[in-house]
Amino acid sequence: MDEHGPLCVGIDPHGSLLGDWGLPDDATGLREFSLRVMDAVAGRVAAVKPQAAFFERHGSAGLAVLEEVVAAGRATGTLVVVDAKRGDIGSTMGAYADAYLSDGSPLAGDALTVSPYLGFGSLGPAVELALATGRGLFALCLTSNPEGAEVQHARTADGVTVAAAVAARAAALNEGASPLGSVGLVVGATIGDAARATGVDLAAVNGPLLAPGVGAQGAGARELAAVFGDARRQVLASSSRGVLRAGPEVGALRDAAGRAAAEAAAALR
Repeated sequence: MDEHGPLCVGIDPHGSLLGDWGLPDDATGLREFSLRVMDAVAGRVAAVKPQAAFFERHGSAGLAVLEEVVAAGRATGTLVVVDAKRGDIGSTMGAYADAYLSDGSPLAGDALTVSPYLGFGSLGPAVELALATGRGLFALCLTSNPEGAEVQHARTADGVTVAAAVAARAAALNEGASPLGSVGLVVGATIGDAARATGVDLAAVNGPLLAPGVGAQGAGARELAAVFGDARRQVLASSSRGVLRAGPEVGALRDAAGRAAAEAAAALR
């Protein structure tokens, strides 16, 4: 983040976007799209965030493209956050961890998004493997979809909101880490005062905060200040549409990513 600025570019090759780029909605179009984005932004932004679902919909050939994206990130020194939102229990969670976090796995980027809503403790295998291999996790905490509040704003028997409980567990894992720990949170950049309303202390998490919604989805300096306050130094701003809408030309994508990175840095300064 320090070298390339606090921007993560989402790689979201949904079918309509492939069509807008004049590409077929198949594995060949997926590969052309994804590697063109990597060519434009790799080494110029802090991270990329391929959305695993858009690769999985093309079966084994799509997963092979995801492996290429991970390899391209490694080759160019660009962090890869695999946005798979995995969450399960026991040996199944362990298998997900092996796939996305173990050394030698072609799907293992630098971090993985995970869902803690089977109980934060269910993420144990992923936490253990991430810490052992030097990778990171981003646990869903306060998301921007309106349905999320049904679970995230609910209160436990102790009177604490579920979101605050998730944040507290991440903070405990990151205690004493410098400059930041390896267990971060996903916090939407457009959630307004939800962190305050739910009692989530983002600065105390002492981990990175992945913030979707910057740029085209409406979050700028004012919104980031309102959501993150003193925790802004921890934010990795995520933008997808703001870059990808530039179209299929590598030069245009590169320029869009540069503008988005500068805007994110200014907004979080």
